[in-house]
Amino acid sequence: MVRVLRSCIQSILKLVNSVIGMAGLAMILYSAWMIRVWQRKMGELPFGHDSDYPPPWFIYMFLGLGVAFCVITCLGHVAAETANGCCLYLYMVFVVLLIMLEAAVTVDVFVNQDWEKDFPKDPSGSFDQFKNFIRSNYEMCKWVGLSLVSVQGLSLLLAMILKALGPHQYYDSDDEYAPDRVPLLRNAPPHYVVVDPGYVHGIDAWRRQDK
Repeated sequence: MVRVLRSCIQSILKLVNSVIGMAGLAMILYSAWMIRVWQRKMGELPFGHDSDYPPPWFIYMFLGLGVAFCVITCLGHVAAETANGCCLYLYMVFVVLLIMLEAAVTVDVFVNQDWEKDFPKDPSGSFDQFKNFIRSNYEMCKWVGLSLVSVQGLSLLLAMILKALGPHQYYDSDDEYAPDRVPLLRNAPPHYVVVDPGYVHGIDAWRRQDK
């Protein structure tokens, strides 16, 4: 029963964790598009150290979040497949840190009226475009954000349940079953071997002839 429950939790965790990975891939693709727009607008890539323009921090942040989401997804798949305690602990720590970061940004946006001043100016203009898109599609973006946070919370809960169930039990030899078999052998009735007396006399006669 525990083995079946563990398998179900592992499959659900992989499925839920894949949603985080798809969100990370979407962030990376959006970052690649912003890099392409920057290159066409400025005539250079945003990763040059000798650039005359300030660094486009919004592109860096979005790309970093996408990579972090993909790394967490890979770690979650490994943890779900192996049910290893160390991998599950590491996965849960990363998910908790991600949720705390999202909560801090959300609280700052809704509580602080001048939250835009907390961010440096973005020379690429992508940050302003992103703000305008969220304001014009607020309801959709709100439900997408809530769904993503719910998926992260569900993955954290599933990882905790899987950690409580423990890893798989593998038996590589028959030594695990020896204590159960020993009492049966001890209580087994003794076996006697019956030998034909004529056969014994024949062996004695053959030995005398050899002498």
